Amino acid sequence: MENHIESDGKGKNSIKNFIYEWGIPIVSAIIIALLINKYLLFKVLIPSESMVPTLNVGDRLFVTRVYNLDKLKRGDIVVFYSEELQADLIKRLIGLPGDKIKIENGVVSVNGEVLQEDYIGAEDNFNGEYEVPEGKYFFLGDNRLYSKDSRYWINPYIDGEDITGKAQIKVYPFDEIGKVK
Repeated sequence: MENHIESDGKGKNSIKNFIYEWGIPIVSAIIIALLINKYLLFKVLIPSESMVPTLNVGDRLFVTRVYNLDKLKRGDIVVFYSEELQADLIKRLIGLPGDKIKIENGVVSVNGEVLQEDYIGAEDNFNGEYEVPEGKYFFLGDNRLYSKDSRYWINPYIDGEDITGKAQIKVYPFDEIGKVK
């Protein structure tokens, strides 16, 4: 005995309806997510202790893309690419183009003014002087004793073109969700 299924001619329409109802929104959401990631913001994972206590190993952050370097301020936490280290890094922006930086026994002065750095983890007794060239930036980690930053690089300055983002919001761990300072 054969079963006969009668078609009402709507089989093709139901597939078309499914594509319109589910396929297009899903594809649109994926495209929007990719565009947001490429042009607006991205997520980073903190891999080292160089920014402790501000950022800890395993923290996850949302970072906004930087298109206008003039909006960066001393003290911002910035993501950039280091040609020397062939890696993306995250550090605190200390020196802007043209700044004169002096570090005496771990105390940082910029253009003759001592920075109030209440975010420092482990202090060190480093000494050095730097003059940031035009178009370049100088970075330090918050955990100075354990941070391999501008002080230790062969070329201590990062080109503005290599700055990719500014840290905005910590999203993990969940009990520490909030603005990055």
